[in-house]
Amino acid sequence: MATTTYRSRSTKRKTRRSRAEIAAIKVGLFDIVASQHPATVRGVFYQAVSRGLVAKTESEYKQTVIRLLVNMRRAGELPFGWVADETRWMRKPASYSSLADMLSQTSQLYRRALWDDQDSYVEVWLEKEAISGAIYEVTSVWDVPLMPTRGYPSLTFLHHAAEAMAAQAKPASIYYLGDHDPSGLDIPRVIERELRRMAPNTPLSFTRLAVTVGQIERYDLPTRPTKVTDSRARDFSGGRRGSGRDSGP
Repeated sequence: MATTTYRSRSTKRKTRRSRAEIAAIKVGLFDIVASQHPATVRGVFYQAVSRGLVAKTESEYKQTVIRLLVNMRRAGELPFGWVADETRWMRKPASYSSLADMLSQTSQLYRRALWDDQDSYVEVWLEKEAISGAIYEVTSVWDVPLMPTRGYPSLTFLHHAAEAMAAQAKPASIYYLGDHDPSGLDIPRVIERELRRMAPNTPLSFTRLAVTVGQIERYDLPTRPTKVTDSRARDFSGGRRGSGRDSGP
């Protein structure tokens, strides 16, 4: 895969990328999508940032990644089906041509529940739906529910989750993945508090898998300034100790 280092946008005078630089970014984007399709545009952006293709800014997300992915698909350089939009979908009940057709399709979809005989119940919670495709590749293999919250989860979402957890009648383990920023650190606190409150008789273990300070330092994860609009930013120490910056998955 060919990669290019993004140009700094911190100066007042913006510099345009050369055709060669744009071509290198397109190669990089193709490589990202080809390796994990269907992928969301936001998920591709995160991968592009981690590979040094673009800066971690909304401008790069909208003006570079979104624009190039649109152009590549329109030009036939990237299959439309490789990019997913998980925020919009068609609603339609399942229907079949005949009873035989229904039985045939059902037999192909049958999958044994792996956790029925286990001593505990496991779920993976995810702050950003944009990377759910990549995480689902792992959770689906092991029949583990994946719970994207898209930021702070609604009370309805939490209540349904608590009811499902309590219905298992066994200890539950929740594993959480989210940004290392003020809200990303607060969201799991709220989730754990509400699940314990709504399912008081279920023993609950809550573990944060990512992103942690240790992971940021170990993998030198890209950061960006903490959003000043976040009401929790004042007391946030940052992705790297004392840096005042945050990092996302």
